[in-house]
Amino acid sequence: MEQEHIDPPADAIAAVTHPDPYRWYARLRGGPALARDERLRLWVASRAEVLQEAFAHPALRVRPAAEPVPRAIAGTPAGEVFGWLVRMNDGAAHAAHKPVLQRALGGLDLGGVRSAMRRIAAQLPAPNLDEACFAWPVAGVGHLLGFADEALPLLADWTRDLVACLSPLSTEAQLHAASEAAAALMARFEALVAARPAREGSLLAAVRAQAPGDVSRALLANLVGLLSQTCEATAGLMGNSLVALAREPGLADAIAARAESIVALVEETARHDPSVQNTRRFVAEPATVAGTRLEAGDAVLLVMGAANRDPLLNAQPERFMLERSDRRMLGFGHGPHGCPGQALACALAAAGVEALLARGLDVAALRQGGWDYRASVNARIPIFR
Repeated sequence: MEQEHIDPPADAIAAVTHPDPYRWYARLRGGPALARDERLRLWVASRAEVLQEAFAHPALRVRPAAEPVPRAIAGTPAGEVFGWLVRMNDGAAHAAHKPVLQRALGGLDLGGVRSAMRRIAAQLPAPNLDEACFAWPVAGVGHLLGFADEALPLLADWTRDLVACLSPLSTEAQLHAASEAAAALMARFEALVAARPAREGSLLAAVRAQAPGDVSRALLANLVGLLSQTCEATAGLMGNSLVALAREPGLADAIAARAESIVALVEETARHDPSVQNTRRFVAEPATVAGTRLEAGDAVLLVMGAANRDPLLNAQPERFMLERSDRRMLGFGHGPHGCPGQALACALAAAGVEALLARGLDVAALRQGGWDYRASVNARIPIFR
């Protein structure tokens, strides 16, 4: 794609869906450790060391103290789910279920995950690449949790409806649909958890082994969260891996020659062109980060898309390299809020790409057709033309 004459993004939010934000990100890293954007009313962090400091700082929280649940969904079923999610809470609420999920996810057989995902992809209709990227990973997690195959398409649809409410770009219709989806998903999980026993080898069985007897609404919400957190993030990871195949010279031939390198393709994509480009932290009390004084109520935008290409984090960061001896990335978070599903997300995306290639995906046609990016303030998800 010709990008030499494309104007740079206006700011770090516009960069998320820009055709090539990374040259602008490099200039951003060369500026202040924390840059103030008065128009966005945010501090912006782009260097890896600053993000690592901010992720670990106890005064920087995942939600504003005065608004633990977004106002647009407060008091709704979608707001209930949001309010229980461990990734959206700090302190005791965060600690209650995250270790359970970590241990359950850590015990997954990733080879088995990829095999199951390939089977699901073969059975689940996907009229185009965009639908495959969204539906297949969510269906894969639904299968892992123990849902029957016939329930997976509806789970995927509900999950897409639910995650739509998490964007400030959501319409009233989307907010309403999200609450209906949240209620439906909670009911399905309540029935699944009530069934005895959980399917042997399922992720639900692993969760129940870690938290025997727990049938709380908080646990149900975090099971729903496994689907919602898979949805856009893994759709972007799978889609951006396809973009890399089309864009990077010789990469498709390298994958064809050594199919097992598909996992490396996805992992390098997660570093080089991550699906989650930024996240926010909210200052709960006065603090100093990277030598800058922050006041209670300040918001900080942590730009993982820029930090992943920090040369202090990865050598030759602009190069797309299947083989890296010490690949490091911050797109899945870091420290207390590091995502425990990183390996699962990569396995799902790899299996999805593998399934598309097995179906005869034409990489040259993909390159010729090109792609745009779905409107978002933090997720980089291609839309193929």
